[in-house]
Amino acid sequence: MANGKVDFFNDAGGYGFISTDDSDDDVFFHMEDVGGEDLTEGTDIDFDIEQSPKGPRATNVVRN
Repeated sequence: MANGKVDFFNDAGGYGFISTDDSDDDVFFHMEDVGGEDLTEGTDIDFDIEQSPKGPRATNVVRN
């Protein structure tokens, strides 16, 4: 699993981006991949990265 921090979160859209040392690009996530309460910017999380047509996407997102 990779580790990172929520860099941006759009609560109205339910999506955001994670910054991580494991990838040069920010990793997209959607709250459907997280569940529970919305994430806030700066939250530490663990996640897997899968490639999607629009770039890297986080799956199996877990709050630290």
